[in-house]
Parts: sequence; C-alpha cells; structure tokens
Amino acid sequence: MTAGRFITFEGGEGCGKSTQIRLLAERLRAAGKEVLLTREPGGTALAEKIRSLVREESDDPPNSRAETLLFIASRAQVVENVIRPALASGAWVLCDRFADSTFAYQGYGRGLDLEELKRINSFTTGGLEPDKTILLNVSPEVSAKRMRAREAATNTDADRMEKAGDGFHARLRQGFLELAATEPERFAVIQADGSVEEVEETVWNSIQPML
Repeated sequence: MTAGRFITFEGGEGCGKSTQIRLLAERLRAAGKEVLLTREPGGTALAEKIRSLVREESDDPPNSRAETLLFIASRAQVVENVIRPALASGAWVLCDRFADSTFAYQGYGRGLDLEELKRINSFTTGGLEPDKTILLNVSPEVSAKRMRAREAATNTDADRMEKAGDGFHARLRQGFLELAATEPERFAVIQADGSVEEVEETVWNSIQPML
C-alpha cells in the first residue's frame, strides 16, 4: 500500500486557512485521493476539549509554558490516534496548523526558546513532519478586516489568541516567514491577500509535484 501524504496549513489569524484547506480537500478528492481533514488544537474528543481551554478567555488563563504544553498534549493525541493511522492507510492528511504554529505563536510570539520547543515537539510527534506546508501570508490590514468580518458573520467575539495584540501578531507573522526561509523545500509561501479563487489556484499549483 502506498503511504499517504501529510500537508499542513499555517498562517496568522484571518489568513484563510479554513477555506483553503477545504477547497484543496475537494480538489484532491476529485482527483481520486482519499483525504482526511483535521485541525490543531483538536481532531479528537480529548484534543477538542484542550482547544477550548487554550482559546477561551477565563479568570485563570494559561501562562506561556502551560499554554505550550496544552497545545503539545493536543498534538500528541491527534498524531497518535488520527494522523499516523490515516497516513498508514494511504490517505492524504490535511491539517489546519501543526508544529510550526507552536514555533511561531509560543516561540516568536510568546518569546519561549525555539530549540526547547523543537525538542518537546520531536518527542510529541515521534519525529513526524509534514511533506508540504502551505503558509498563507496576509498583510496585517487584511487580517484585521477578515477577523472583523468573521466575527460579524458568526456573531462571535475574538478569542484569546486573536486578542493577543498587534505586537504579538506582528512577531508571529515574521516568525512564520523566518521558519519558511529555513526550509524552502517544505514550505510553499503563498500571498493570500487576493481572492479566494486566486489563492486556491496557487495552493493547487504548489502541490502538483506531489501528485
């Protein structure tokens, strides 16, 4: 049996990951591929509970280290119970966020040591790395506009991560770009300020060598 392929989507808030990961799944299925969609944090019952803990505001929010360990626990659960079995069965796994989000958010954003984060992540995933990472890069102005539109459309408030402040989001955006520069073969950096259709076509073209 042919092993599956593992593609992750990364980027800051409002970059369009949820839309583009769904569109890529549709095109891959139309091309005859078995596709599994999952997300981080989340993807299992336990991991979804962790998602609520890290994203919702509370009187006792997790500090930077506790926040990191919660994300890591969620990743350990989804890798072992969902991602590895799907890859072994030959499926293409598309994951909305993975380890690079930890490096960007908790490393560049929160200021934790990147090398420590990488060591913890290696233990968590057993060395599993994406075959391709789609980094959707948007300007701060477009990001803010999309988040406001999403809140209005869903009648919801920004979550704890989205409210982290302009400085935090500027650092993580730069962090994603620096991470991509260190692994140009794995990352496809896609400017995502354009229309949904334009970005979709660029994402599709970026994975053509894998088909």
